Amino acid sequence: MADDSRVNAASASNPSPPTSGASTDHAFGGVLAAAIRVVASFTLLSRFTGLARDLLTARLFGDTAVGSAFNAAFQIPNVFRRLFGEGALSAAFLPEYTTLKREASDAANQLASLVLRLLTLVTGGIVLVVELGLLVALLLNLDHPERALSLKLMMLMLPMMPMVCTTAILGGMLQSHGRFGPSAAAPVILNLVMIAAAAIPWFAPGVTKEQASYLVGIGAVLASILQIVWSLHALRGKVRWTRLTSDARDSSKRVLSRFLPVVVGLGTLQLNTWIDTLIAMWPIWIGTTMFGFALTLDESSNSILSYTSRLYQFPLGVFGIAVATAVFPLLSRTAKDGTAFEDVLKRGIRLSLFIGIPASVGLVLVREDLVRTMFGTFSAEGLSRSALVVACYAPAVWAYSLNHVLTRAFYARGDTKTPMHIAVAMVAINLALNLTLIWWLREAGLALATGICAVLQAFAVAYVATRKLNVHILDRPLVTGIVKICFVAAVMGACVAASNWLFTSQGLVNGHWWSHFLRLLCATAVGMFSYAAAAYIIRAAELRWLLQRGPKGASAEEMVLD
Repeated sequence: MADDSRVNAASASNPSPPTSGASTDHAFGGVLAAAIRVVASFTLLSRFTGLARDLLTARLFGDTAVGSAFNAAFQIPNVFRRLFGEGALSAAFLPEYTTLKREASDAANQLASLVLRLLTLVTGGIVLVVELGLLVALLLNLDHPERALSLKLMMLMLPMMPMVCTTAILGGMLQSHGRFGPSAAAPVILNLVMIAAAAIPWFAPGVTKEQASYLVGIGAVLASILQIVWSLHALRGKVRWTRLTSDARDSSKRVLSRFLPVVVGLGTLQLNTWIDTLIAMWPIWIGTTMFGFALTLDESSNSILSYTSRLYQFPLGVFGIAVATAVFPLLSRTAKDGTAFEDVLKRGIRLSLFIGIPASVGLVLVREDLVRTMFGTFSAEGLSRSALVVACYAPAVWAYSLNHVLTRAFYARGDTKTPMHIAVAMVAINLALNLTLIWWLREAGLALATGICAVLQAFAVAYVATRKLNVHILDRPLVTGIVKICFVAAVMGACVAASNWLFTSQGLVNGHWWSHFLRLLCATAVGMFSYAAAAYIIRAAELRWLLQRGPKGASAEEMVLD
């Protein structure tokens, strides 16, 4: 696992919390940059294997009803993972656990043990109840083959839910110990096992699409078990599991009081996801009309939407989430130091935008080649619809990234209600936009509604943060930094557009897969080089921060916990 447990700190001799902007830059710059590099590196590996997984399953299922049913079933445990594992519980648990590790290690062990037990009981109970409901629904829909297939796949993959939630909370514990690598690498296990399962039909041509969907679903469940084993192994020597809870009672009450507002807030966000899925799956689950009007959506809609959404999630997951993941423990540590907290937050914002804005520009420009490279077995209509979905998701990549950083700032200060209130408002807006846009843009309308809500949420959370968190976000250095980022992204966009034009003008794009792949490869290389070069020329501070290293000697764990 390389050296993720020895991420360089900026000051090995004095790891105590800084009290000024200058000292924050010196003390936290190296550990934040190193943590981002570790998380991004393993997440990059995870995303590449995830793309390989999606490439195989997309070629197996295509833009068909089977693809829609499989993606809907696979989404269920992931929604709960984001809600319980990586979301509400992590946001409520991590700041408290980080504090206890520094002040009372026995209480921290008790809190970790208690939270894990409760998580298993609650999610396990939900699985039992939902499985019974799905069984009843299946018995009532046996004469609808496509609907029955969807229900069977949901029943198969639902047991993943408590396992992926457990893996996520174990990953939060690892991060609080400064070990970002194992948690970031855990998804690789899931992807590799699913790839192996998806490869079986290629060596057994007689396997049908439906049978293949069951094979991949079984692989996903088995991989979830392996992820828990992996995470527990990485935590050896870091956590002492115990049945005792007496020293953690007060801490558990604080976690619960923070958890409930966050679960409501994140629940509304996941409700948005489920509303999108419900609308996209409407032709399969409900019928071909909505409110008495014929739908423009069809059985392929959820397959197109689900597979295409992975494309914008690639840069978001590799870099945007990496920044938020790395900055959260530092925000929790500096929560009581106003100056240090503000400096860490601003750095997280600027790094999110430095990565998110060019990702938005680049995805819009390469969308046609990207979907034709990734989803070559889609129908011609499916490819066009997929490209439109990318164009609707991509402009808001920077907002998705920024929201992760800003909400974690509230959680680090123990304020879980403010993000909840904003999230609730977004549900109504998202639903209204969904029901308006789908009639003209089909599934792309769902993507556009998601993007618009992400931008609105980013501005709302940033505005409220200035008052609730008592931080001055839009100071002159940050505004100047944003202007520079936009300029560099514009330069990159011009270079990528020129690269695409040269390929087209020379007749090198002829509709074959290889021509689109080569133009995509060239555009990506040109974009990366031009962006890095322009950022270097104008001396963008964010580029220096990402490459920053501190003196050797102190570990990330020392920086996070001391």
